[in-house]
Amino acid sequence: MFKVKNKTQRYKGYKDSGVEWLGEIPEHWEATRVKNIFRLVVEPAPNNNDFELLSVYTEIGVKPRKELKEKGNKASTTDGYWLVKKGDIIVNKLLAWMGAIGVSNYNGVTSPAYDILRAKVDIESNFYHYLFRNSACISELKKHSRGIMDMRLRLYFDKFGDVVIPYPSFDEQKIIVSFLDDKTTKIEDAIAIKEQQIQLLKERKQILIHKAVTKGLDKNVAFKDSGVVWIGNIPTHWELKRFKFIAKANKGKLPNKIVSNPYNNLPPYMSMEYLRGGIENQWVSDKDAIVINSGETLLLWDGSNSGEFIKSRKGVISSTVAHIIFKGINENFAWYYSTVLEREIRGNTIGMGIPHVNGKFLNNLSVLLPTISEQKEISAYIENASQKIETAIGLKQEEIAKLKEYKSSLINGVVTGKVKVC
Repeated sequence: MFKVKNKTQRYKGYKDSGVEWLGEIPEHWEATRVKNIFRLVVEPAPNNNDFELLSVYTEIGVKPRKELKEKGNKASTTDGYWLVKKGDIIVNKLLAWMGAIGVSNYNGVTSPAYDILRAKVDIESNFYHYLFRNSACISELKKHSRGIMDMRLRLYFDKFGDVVIPYPSFDEQKIIVSFLDDKTTKIEDAIAIKEQQIQLLKERKQILIHKAVTKGLDKNVAFKDSGVVWIGNIPTHWELKRFKFIAKANKGKLPNKIVSNPYNNLPPYMSMEYLRGGIENQWVSDKDAIVINSGETLLLWDGSNSGEFIKSRKGVISSTVAHIIFKGINENFAWYYSTVLEREIRGNTIGMGIPHVNGKFLNNLSVLLPTISEQKEISAYIENASQKIETAIGLKQEEIAKLKEYKSSLINGVVTGKVKVC
């Protein structure tokens, strides 16, 4: 198991770097501008090339597009794209302020929307990969970006080139990269283990829910065959109804007018980002917009997550989401049972490109109906048992957050010379 070490070593002597974001650096290091280390490269790829198409991402850096599940829009041709050599730094000018910058470990091509930086002096490119992607440097890059608001910021090389950065010796850069590769790999392995543990806890919770809503809590009850393969035997006194008789799916519609500035208490627009806990950043000004209250059951109807049930926040849903209105069933029991239906719904979507919920299949899905008193009892049991699992998940998530914070702090300390590794 990875353990965080609090004791750090410092270099013998330090000097002022001359810039606030960098502070003091080891006295034998240089502080120089980006343009003194890198040059902007503009080399168009030849026509009819079959070079590797590369992209740069905030979370994972530079990767071949073909390796990613979410590939985005596929270019019909890469003629005229910029050539990239292994060791080049790729900069997404639009998202550099969010960390979309990194070293390429591949030869290939990339979009002309990106800048390609190539070293003018001897460097270990991965040292600058670590530097440019750490939070302190990203904040400095944001200050040098142009634009009237965050989402319109652009980092052009004439400004990027003026940023002052550390320049240790080539040999020292290699030692630092080796150290960070080792430490960050161990941290990431520890994070991966905790993420696996979280996944197992989530699976345990789902098994608990599935058993409770399909078998009940009475171990001595008599059972009968439900006639539904994925449900199996059920308590003899339970009813079995089709989804369409206990629920109605009301699809939303795309609002006519979505605004970025709220006024007159406009309701928020429930984008996927907002639904999943993001901040309000869009509002609906349609007079006839139907506002859904927080805590309602929604079904993602279209897209890669179609078939997923999710709790609403107060706002207006889009045309890709349906509001599920239950009748004659306890709301909490209905919610838990809905999560059990997800696997069936998601396994039977329709659509060649973008998947969609199969409405006919949804309406004919089997729903089990214990007595109302049992529904309440089952819901209370699930809520109590789930809370224990959610607490365990929360603790694991806190541990992951601390590891990520330590990783970021370690990288920042090492690449700016605050922590000695050689």
